[in-house]
Amino acid sequence: MTAETDTQTTTVYRVTGMTCGHCEGAVTSEIAALPGVTSVKAVAASGEVTVVSAAPLADEDVRAAVDEAGYELAGRA
Repeated sequence: MTAETDTQTTTVYRVTGMTCGHCEGAVTSEIAALPGVTSVKAVAASGEVTVVSAAPLADEDVRAAVDEAGYELAGRA
């Protein structure tokens, strides 16, 4: 799911393998480092990661960040 406003884009991704707060933190840190990202909220229980950014992010950039954290991007929610 992607929602765009005049200034920001919110996208919800599905990430597999997250089981705890440490997992959420690792995924959040890697995605937050991407250019233009203003907010990241990862929820291990649902496997959803909500990302707010200045412009839409390239899926391959998000996938690389999630891979770097040690998890797998399953797609958009």
